[in-house]
Amino acid sequence: MIVKYRIAVSMVAGASLMAIVAQSDSKTVASAQREILLQANQSWNGKRYTHYPTGQPQLTTIKVTIAPHTALPWHTHPFPNVVYVLSGSLTLRDKASGKTQVVHQGEAVGESVDDIHRGESGDEPTVLLITYAGTPAVPTSIPAKGEKPEY
Repeated sequence: MIVKYRIAVSMVAGASLMAIVAQSDSKTVASAQREILLQANQSWNGKRYTHYPTGQPQLTTIKVTIAPHTALPWHTHPFPNVVYVLSGSLTLRDKASGKTQVVHQGEAVGESVDDIHRGESGDEPTVLLITYAGTPAVPTSIPAKGEKPEY
């Protein structure tokens, strides 16, 4: 039980009387339930994560929506990130190897670092929640040569 205290001040015969009154908070204190969505030391294409960028850490979380039957431009990421599929599905494609992996609604995947890849949507819009472990002033996505920005 959480107890909060309130200080009450009143005047009695010209003098201040201070009392501390306990008030109970009816909230139950309990541990939360957790579900690990992703815990990885390598990206989806099998390449191990070897380092984080140096400098001030900066976490960035973005929500990305990809129209149906759309391929994003080829790009790389300079640091680790995790993608969680809120709706739809995402096909990840590695440019050099041609390797693919499909990630469905409710699934998470670690993206590749420094490897050229892209995401492709299916028959419905794909909505992603992406969290990057980066540093300030470093872009989260870098277009491959001749490509448009990913977002």
